[in-house]
Amino acid sequence: MSTLSSFSPGTAHRFRTWLSLETIAAWLLALIWIFPLLYALWAAFHPSEYMVRFALFAPLTLDNVANAWAQAPFARYYLNTFALVTGVVIGQFVVCTLAAFAFARFPIPGKNALFLLVLIQLFIFPEVLIVENYRMVSELGLINTLTGVGLPYVASAFGIFLLRQTFKTIPQELEDAARIEGCGWLEILWKVYVPLAKPTYLAYGLVSVSHHWNNFLWPLVVTNSVESRPLTVGLGIFSAPETGVNWATISAATLLSIAPLLVAFLLFQRQFVQSFLRAGIR
Repeated sequence: MSTLSSFSPGTAHRFRTWLSLETIAAWLLALIWIFPLLYALWAAFHPSEYMVRFALFAPLTLDNVANAWAQAPFARYYLNTFALVTGVVIGQFVVCTLAAFAFARFPIPGKNALFLLVLIQLFIFPEVLIVENYRMVSELGLINTLTGVGLPYVASAFGIFLLRQTFKTIPQELEDAARIEGCGWLEILWKVYVPLAKPTYLAYGLVSVSHHWNNFLWPLVVTNSVESRPLTVGLGIFSAPETGVNWATISAATLLSIAPLLVAFLLFQRQFVQSFLRAGIR
């Protein structure tokens, strides 16, 4: 027997109405979210005169993409961004794994208070720490380097929290069995906890990659040359007054910047959703 059949006719009607309204609201939000992307696609692949003329048979062109690629060293920006994102995510995995494992399993005196201090970071906007982070990076001699861009993000409170919660759900019996076989703490972590937390690592990695790929303010403050500039900062050249503002070229440059993330999402969207559900992220 279906769920609706167990309700009274009035309740079932209200339930169907609520589902309909929820579906309509979801579609409206989806359209609002995707409209800028659809407009960017239209503007990037049509001549400038058709930017606000949505003619069905408007001619297609790749000139905007070619112009955008020629106006900035996108190859270098891609290399910088890939190196930055990869380095930050690997560093976060190492630091967050060790910290989360310590908070989840080690009998550290006052660890709850220490964990609370870590969680306080979640309530602090990164912009508040820009001056202090800049002073620290400057004293280390890392201004205008990819290391300086990524260093403040290596220790992530969100990553520590997420992995700690995952590690706490792993049965103690598995750890005891590994210890009986002679495994040390690092072996237990590597052979027991890390494999069982793969969905959490994937979910957190997706969040981290997306955030650092799109991060703009901190890289803008720290970098001042092409050699260390990521895509988001390099994209700013297209809106500079001295170069003029061509919205078709800007749209093409924007698509070049977000294309890897879009392709990755389209290819692996099922794995993305499953990893978030298994990790408990809603």
